[in-house]
Amino acid sequence: MNALAYDGAAMLGRQLRRVRNNPGLLILTQTMPISMLLFFGYVFGSALAVPGEEYRRFLVPGLLVATAAGGIMTGMFQAAQDTHRGVMDRFRTLPMSRAAVPLGQALADVLVTAAGTVLFLLVGLAVGWRIEGGALAAAGALGLLLLFRFTAVWIGIFLGLLTRNEEAAGQLGGATFLLPLLSNAYIPTEGLPGWLRTVAEWNPISAVATALRDLFGNAPVPEGAAWPVTHPVAGSLVWCALLLAVFVPLAVRTYAAGPK
Repeated sequence: MNALAYDGAAMLGRQLRRVRNNPGLLILTQTMPISMLLFFGYVFGSALAVPGEEYRRFLVPGLLVATAAGGIMTGMFQAAQDTHRGVMDRFRTLPMSRAAVPLGQALADVLVTAAGTVLFLLVGLAVGWRIEGGALAAAGALGLLLLFRFTAVWIGIFLGLLTRNEEAAGQLGGATFLLPLLSNAYIPTEGLPGWLRTVAEWNPISAVATALRDLFGNAPVPEGAAWPVTHPVAGSLVWCALLLAVFVPLAVRTYAAGPK
């Protein structure tokens, strides 16, 4: 455990330096959610109605979760890039914990996401979004959001190690934009056809988005939905636990095994 902590901290520092040395990508990833908030909130917001709620209050938590789900894409691209360029092969020759490399990448991503979330929330406050619940509930919402981002990055790391090609990872990562569309991140699911509503409500993004809306006090928990949505905090924690239990061992094992 001490070796994992030491090696993981070293990899965390390496990933943070990597982010610092690529400011263009950092600016793009941090400003994209803000651009989407302004576009969806003012362009679509004039045409969409959320019963009893102002659309931007509904949208901000959904966009936070959609951005967190983007950790699949960033995790996949960075892992594939390091594999394609031989960085992972060099790391395997070093006497370090096999879990340290993916763990450092995941932790660095969460730290960068936390910093970007502060900026996003400030813009959200500027356009009318408010924290309607208590401070403790809001802190729980942010903690849940970062846990979901941590989970998403591990999924991406595993997929990136499998593809081992940054171009293929970039193309596959683009498909992850569909995941928030098949959820309640942008619109309520009540008006969807039966089968599509079922798919959307069992999407982990829907559980986390509903949990954030509930904890921030922005929207009530919907009735008559699937279990993860009607019990959003518990559903989010269960989803994160299940996904981490599957993808953390898979990512570590794939990294340790190397190319075949």
